[in-house]
Amino acid sequence: MKLEICHLYPDVLNLYGDNGNILCLQQRLAWRGIESSVTRLPIGESADFTKFDIFFIGGGQDFEQEVLLADLDRGKSAEIRAAIADGKTFLTICGGYQMLGRSYTTWDGVTCDFIGAIDFETVGAKERMIGNFAFQCGEESGGSVVVGFENHSGKTRLGPGVQPLGRVLSGFGNNGEDGGEGVRWNNVFGTYSHGPVLPKNPEFADAVLRTAIARKDPSFVLPALDDALENTAHDYMLHRLNL
Repeated sequence: MKLEICHLYPDVLNLYGDNGNILCLQQRLAWRGIESSVTRLPIGESADFTKFDIFFIGGGQDFEQEVLLADLDRGKSAEIRAAIADGKTFLTICGGYQMLGRSYTTWDGVTCDFIGAIDFETVGAKERMIGNFAFQCGEESGGSVVVGFENHSGKTRLGPGVQPLGRVLSGFGNNGEDGGEGVRWNNVFGTYSHGPVLPKNPEFADAVLRTAIARKDPSFVLPALDDALENTAHDYMLHRLNL
């Protein structure tokens, strides 16, 4: 088995070590004897989206998201929507997560229409939501407690029938008001968690991998790994959050 990973917009959506999520996925596959390769698609480059098993989109600032609009309009928006509808696995962080929604409106009232693959919208606020945080994934995403770091001014509100990735245990999450964090739609995992999020959350990393592997071989059981070091880092962050 081999998994093909697509890293969308690594040239502009690359805050807070988010590229480490791809390194983590590849390493956890390699430890199990599963091959993987990464195709990086910066602005202006294209590829056949049907050949990929996992898509990764990292975080970026408001300006960087606006820079992407023209490139998305040249065809990538439609390709991303089609890949999501087809059940491809997506891990999207902060700005990459926001881009999958219908729109982003800055705090001073400028609205950018985004991909519209999932029914949610984001509105910017003057005050940023910053700090270490934790949330518990829903059962469909493995049910693990995830620790990470958030830094965003956008407040995301999910549409009717759209489920969050998890419930906030400490911190802000989607908007600091309704208790939800991120989004889980089809095989899309969207979160505000930087860090990168996956290395210190091995259960969550494997939940992402399982969705991609199940499309290639539904009978394949992901072998367990010795995650003692990763869990030590995870538990240390929980201790810092008094959880």
